[in-house]
Amino acid sequence: MATVSLTPQAVFSTESGGALASATILRFPPNFVRQLSTKARRNCSNIGVAQIVAAAWSDCPAARPHLGGGGRRARGVASSHAAAASAAAAASAAADVSAIPNAKVAQPSAVVLAERNLLGSDASLAVHAGERLGRRIATDAITTPVVNTSAYWFNNSQELIDFKEGRHASFEYGRYGNPTTEALEKKMSALEKAESTVFVASGMYAAVAMLSALVPAGGHIVTTTDCYRKTRIYMENELPKRGISMTVIRPADMDALQNALDNNNVSLFFTETPTNPFLRCIDIEHVSNMCHSKGALLCIDSTFASPINQKALTLGADLVIHSATKYIAGHNDVIGGCVSGRDELVSKVRIYHHVVGGVLNPNAAYLILRGMKTLHLRVQCQNDTALRMAQFLEEHPKIARVYYPGLPSHPEHHIAKSQMTGFGGVVSFEVAGDFDATRKFIDSVKIPYHAPSFGGCESIIDQPAIMSYWDSKEQRDIYGIKDNLIRFSIGVEDFEDLKNDLVQALEKI
Repeated sequence: MATVSLTPQAVFSTESGGALASATILRFPPNFVRQLSTKARRNCSNIGVAQIVAAAWSDCPAARPHLGGGGRRARGVASSHAAAASAAAAASAAADVSAIPNAKVAQPSAVVLAERNLLGSDASLAVHAGERLGRRIATDAITTPVVNTSAYWFNNSQELIDFKEGRHASFEYGRYGNPTTEALEKKMSALEKAESTVFVASGMYAAVAMLSALVPAGGHIVTTTDCYRKTRIYMENELPKRGISMTVIRPADMDALQNALDNNNVSLFFTETPTNPFLRCIDIEHVSNMCHSKGALLCIDSTFASPINQKALTLGADLVIHSATKYIAGHNDVIGGCVSGRDELVSKVRIYHHVVGGVLNPNAAYLILRGMKTLHLRVQCQNDTALRMAQFLEEHPKIARVYYPGLPSHPEHHIAKSQMTGFGGVVSFEVAGDFDATRKFIDSVKIPYHAPSFGGCESIIDQPAIMSYWDSKEQRDIYGIKDNLIRFSIGVEDFEDLKNDLVQALEKI
């Protein structure tokens, strides 16, 4: 038998493919990994030993971490003895967390409490939440690894039964969960002050899953005129097939909302704030009180705000939705969406999602995680530049009107000031000219990309009459989409460069 003595307290046997020498594995010293040579650490990583060490194993079987894919059992590391004896450090290891950078604390509540005590700002949460103090993937890598697997395996039937009955922490099938995505969900929950978050394949699917899971057949919803057009199309065309009726109100019309609540059995009020593309703002606290007094849920699409600028759940909303494609990921390179809120409600969305699909790819989850580490920096930059741009445009003689909640001229400026810490990176405005003049202006800018979407590092500009409503002049007239309307998503470029570019383009009309 070839035996490698690691410390006086721990022995690893290579016999029978790496069977453990006894049924009890004591914790390795916290500095054990760093005592190994670079080559040894690389070799250990290949068989999962480095992962075992970083997880600070103890003899608590209920808390054993899942190391993902083949790394948990590969080369015989996870024998029947290991299944019975190995675990991430739980209560007995809590004192060692400071010495082990990525040690997994067995109780999620302990992790959440530690994060709250340690990470006191959005900046720190955006960088570390869901990763620094407790992620299911136990490695000593700084970044969360991508777990590319479609399914997860179990040592034996008893372990599977333990998993099914909640005694063993793991995953089962890729549609039901993934360690990389789980870390992302924890980060988003921390930023939104939510009990739970589910990430899905797109923001549009997040809205569909939420409505499908929470609005019963025959129910009634309320929404607003100013919103993402595809959301409206789904609600108008698909919800009636389930017998769900809808009242559409103008964003600031609280009398219309009260009338809808009084005269219908409203299940849900679903609205954006700020809205797309006119950036209207809804008083979340006031509206939540109105809805809850009638037994209705309030779901806020906060995509135009981001959790850096607005925390809808703390203002009384039951759920908050994001298209993570926008500010959350922030690099115009990935599509995703999420629903955050009370666990009671998010669990219903998650169950629906597990049945229907719409899964976020683990590689996309990694890109969003990476993007979120600079979320606070990007959004603060975009807030500052957008406000300066809105002020500049409002004074320009070739601009007829500017829509931006940070301006005193905005109809809900007082609401935005009370519930937002910044006003976002999107400025909508109307050129003092017709369709052709507006198109010429768009075609003359040189820095912003002429494209849909918003919230990324690169500035993007579009003419909604073409980009979003070209197929229906009737819809443009109904929802106030004028030919001269422009939506300008400001990136992280220099303000003077962007301003000078707009100036030269305006000079051409």
